[in-house]
Amino acid sequence: MERRAFLRAAVPTAAVGLAGCIGGSTPTDYDVGMGAKEFRPETLEVTAGTTVTWLNTNKQGHSVTAYESELPDGADYFASGGFDSEKAAEDAWGNSSGGTLFEGQTFEHTFEVPGEYPYFCIPHERGGMVGSVVVTGDRSTTETSSATRPTDGNTTAPN
Repeated sequence: MERRAFLRAAVPTAAVGLAGCIGGSTPTDYDVGMGAKEFRPETLEVTAGTTVTWLNTNKQGHSVTAYESELPDGADYFASGGFDSEKAAEDAWGNSSGGTLFEGQTFEHTFEVPGEYPYFCIPHERGGMVGSVVVTGDRSTTETSSATRPTDGNTTAPN
């Protein structure tokens, strides 16, 4: 390859690769990231009253869908798309991909009741894309969610 042709190809690629490094690292603005077929972290521990933010850090569409029958007594149901039941979320996904989070989009839910909140991604559940939020009632024994945020290098803010 000629030197000029190599430089024409390599310089723009190097600039794009370094773009995230310029100016140092910035904190992430989410608690749970979504990979190809995984939630990162798979389990997140927070205190009651914490709002958890999921960010789709992948090019595939994903959902955040609670296992309704496994939620703690008195807990609010949650699903991306704002559905009020697991069946409604699954029906919407099957009919029109309702509740889909595309790359860069977020979903938030505030956890008020202590307990374990298992959830899944509708299109990727069979592939093992499941997660859990564990909510404790004592703030003194648990770090806040911002201290447990992943650092996968993605700092793209949702549109």
